[in-house]
Amino acid sequence: MTDLRYLPAADGVTEFEATVTETTDDYVVLDGTYFYPGGGGQPPDRGELSWDRGRATVVDAEKNHGDVRHHVADVEGSLPEPGATVTGRIDAGRRDRLRRTHTAQHVVSRVVLDEYGAATVGNSVSVDGARIDFEPADFDDEDLATVERLTNRILDRDLPVEKVERPRAAVEDAVPEGRTQLDSIPESVDPLRVVAIGDFDLCPCGGTHVDRLGEVGAVRLTNRVSKGADVERIEYVLEP
Repeated sequence: MTDLRYLPAADGVTEFEATVTETTDDYVVLDGTYFYPGGGGQPPDRGELSWDRGRATVVDAEKNHGDVRHHVADVEGSLPEPGATVTGRIDAGRRDRLRRTHTAQHVVSRVVLDEYGAATVGNSVSVDGARIDFEPADFDDEDLATVERLTNRILDRDLPVEKVERPRAAVEDAVPEGRTQLDSIPESVDPLRVVAIGDFDLCPCGGTHVDRLGEVGAVRLTNRVSKGADVERIEYVLEP
């Protein structure tokens, strides 16, 4: 089983050493990793693995029955055998962009819940921006301007972003209705890893996030799309 070393709060680490536990022609499994294997609307990290007399590009990472498979390409030399030590290097610029964009998603989701009573029912984060689906919602251009203004107001507060594990019962009591789909998380998952943004928001999440809101920058809402009865999609980007 691969130890997810970025949890609960080491998601700023982008270089590490680990031991190989399995190797195939397509992927390498390590005893521990800081590569995020994707999930919750956030794509997996990319980067590289290097070892004595060899290296490979990590083009994908995915969970598989408790392991994380680091899918590789552009292999130089022979892939490392089980027991070998490798150095992992995550694409730090890409990781930073995803951390910032994902934390911004939490802020936008909470602003919309507070102002319009609409729950987040889906989201997708990328290095180029993000989209969030809300229900029930029927936004107009003025609503989007309001969401953008209030989101940036919160980001300007530079609140701390704490990533910790908390007992499931305490999280269920603290998270407001509509903030997350707790029912979709198996009851056996206890404690829950949560992202707490100062006194503003609390949400279970396994993704990577910044340590303070001031790292996010500003958000600009770019589009809204109707996705069916009572479902609206908001799209946004981070300002440079």
